[in-house]
Amino acid sequence: MLQYIIRRLLWSVVMLLLISMIVFVIFFVLAGGGREVAVRMSGKNPSPRNIENTIERLGLDQPIYVQFGKYVWNALQGDLGRDYHNGLPVTSQVLSHLPATASLAIGASIVWLMIGIPIGVISALKRRSLMDRGAMLFALMGVSLPTFWLGLMVVFLFDFRLNWYVVGEYERLTVDPVLWFRALWLPWLVLAVTQAAFYTRMVRGNMLEVQGEDYIRTARAKGLRERSVIRHALRSALTPVVTMYGLDVGILMGGAIITEAIFNIPGIGTLTVSAINAANFPVIMGTTLVASFAVIAANLLVDIVYASLDPRVTYS
Repeated sequence: MLQYIIRRLLWSVVMLLLISMIVFVIFFVLAGGGREVAVRMSGKNPSPRNIENTIERLGLDQPIYVQFGKYVWNALQGDLGRDYHNGLPVTSQVLSHLPATASLAIGASIVWLMIGIPIGVISALKRRSLMDRGAMLFALMGVSLPTFWLGLMVVFLFDFRLNWYVVGEYERLTVDPVLWFRALWLPWLVLAVTQAAFYTRMVRGNMLEVQGEDYIRTARAKGLRERSVIRHALRSALTPVVTMYGLDVGILMGGAIITEAIFNIPGIGTLTVSAINAANFPVIMGTTLVASFAVIAANLLVDIVYASLDPRVTYS
């Protein structure tokens, strides 16, 4: 187990290095290198002093491999660059926007798990029943609804018509828990509808497949209680669900751009959109690395928890 975790950690480091290399090539090498990159990184209408500081800080007057080494070394120290548009470090901006994205991602994921898994299990156990048909109808509708359309519709209904929700009143959990919840409950539901539909279909399909396995039939033949049989089947059926869950949460942690924009939530997605509109390259690079790290970390956690869900999975 320990050897497997070490191998996965090393592989995650390799993946981060590869992603850092791709980002470096796009923003440094393909952008022209040298002084031209310094001008782009120093914001609009930069002063000669800012340009020279950027060249010195990033080593843009040195060979490419030295520039890449400095870029990686700065990132490892938590230095993602400096935003000369606002005069602030990129790291501080990312950290200030991260709690909103984390709140959105984790809260929405809990909601869609609470909806998708029970409906999928009940649908599999009541196969071809009216409940099963209703669950599949819910899944079809959820998959067919684009997030941007659903978000706009619920904002129009709950904000402009019913006055049950106010766009843009987000506040941190540590500052005002009531405003935090009031700002996030509707985005949670919007994200959960689509994702819960996917999870319902996946859990149902996995449960039906697992129930046909030999060990499940043997358990029933030996007289094991149905509740225990279902519990064993569910553990095996949830293995691919954990994989998808890790990827989904990792992607959301990188910034749920559409949802954050619709509900005016100051998260990583909103920061990225603002940086793109302003051609703020240091911030774009910083949010790209953070999003990549979130996805890789989620995959690492998913691989580690496999064995606890499915005893057939070994770490050899």
